[in-house]
Amino acid sequence: MPAGATLQSFGTSVWSSQARFIGAGTIGIAAIWTLATLFKPMVEGVRASMGAIRGQGGAGEGGELPRTQRDMPVIWIGLLMVVLLAVLAATFGHFMAPAPLDRAATWKLVGCAVLFAFVFGFLVAAACGYMAGLVGSSASPISGIGIIAVILVSLLILGLGTLDGLLDTPEGGKFAIALAIFTTSAVVAVASISNDNLQDLKTGWLVGATPWRQQVALLIGCAVGAAVIPPVLDLLYHAYGFAGALPRADMDPNHALAAPQATLMTAIATGIFTHQLNWTMILIGIALGVVLIAIDEMLRRRGGVARLPVLAVGIGIYLPPTISSALVVGAILSWALLRVERRRAEARGDDVKTVLDHAERRGTLLASGLIVGESLIGVALAAVIGLSGKEAPLALVGEGFAGTAQWLGLAAFVLVCVGFWRRVLAAR
Repeated sequence: MPAGATLQSFGTSVWSSQARFIGAGTIGIAAIWTLATLFKPMVEGVRASMGAIRGQGGAGEGGELPRTQRDMPVIWIGLLMVVLLAVLAATFGHFMAPAPLDRAATWKLVGCAVLFAFVFGFLVAAACGYMAGLVGSSASPISGIGIIAVILVSLLILGLGTLDGLLDTPEGGKFAIALAIFTTSAVVAVASISNDNLQDLKTGWLVGATPWRQQVALLIGCAVGAAVIPPVLDLLYHAYGFAGALPRADMDPNHALAAPQATLMTAIATGIFTHQLNWTMILIGIALGVVLIAIDEMLRRRGGVARLPVLAVGIGIYLPPTISSALVVGAILSWALLRVERRRAEARGDDVKTVLDHAERRGTLLASGLIVGESLIGVALAAVIGLSGKEAPLALVGEGFAGTAQWLGLAAFVLVCVGFWRRVLAAR
């Protein structure tokens, strides 16, 4: 530990420079394993979907499909794909415009980036969408997909050569890193949208919705999200900044938003282009992932409820303690509530499954409200900070109150947990 460093700062630096790369390796191998296990059913599902689309597109062939199986016409899907590819190429072209490259080199990079985003995005959408529809978006390997994508696209850019010496200058190296992250963001967007769409379509199928109407609504939702989300992120950036990227030099880095996944991808891309990536820790993470996969497969074959989800372990390693600690508290709170509800149901002679399902639904709704409320308050505070130009425009006390504020915050957190507990147990 360096002289003068606190145990907290030293532990954070060790996690930042070493431990989280173990998590990256674990997540990466878990994502590859998930994709491998999904390959056969994914191919069968895509083939069945294509067959249904062709049957629907041919007038009078195979008879009229039921309303609940009518997708968008294949010609619409093809036209949308061409239009979106053009938009993607224009977006990458605009992003590449400031680069000190000739036209041929610029469009070479644009073509490779668009092709990578399209091909890899198609595979990722099929796999993540299948997993989200089968189990849920929480089980989708999107974190591992992002890590794999940023490694592959960084190696692809390196494999294209020096590109007129672009990578030989510090500014050129930064631009290459930005291009790798920009391309990865397109792939991650595809994966996240496929998660959402497949869960929506599955829910629609359960309630008897018409698929093509849902698909039109989902397209509108994507357009609205693309218009709303960037300004909100820009507002958060100028109000708080992100870890390692502050909009103003006078901002306090302790107030910056963590953005752990984006920070990790940036560190991986930077390490690849500077040839300083911590491969040792990544390889340790890969080896750890292989061992965990083997243990999880043994537990699955033995039956029972005990499992060891590798993605969850990897995410737990690479997330900062400030995020994962709250998740642990929530998991323990949920586990304890269900145990208490089970004992109460058994003592009253009630149907245990019905009682537990009701308690879990109520707890999930409360937790969802906490998540949404925190997000809305965060955006509202960011708007106030951004408009005022001050870091703490609503502050009532000075900086010397920070220590007391931490204990008051902890007390408020405990009260929220107690209120959560009482509210769920009060349900009938």
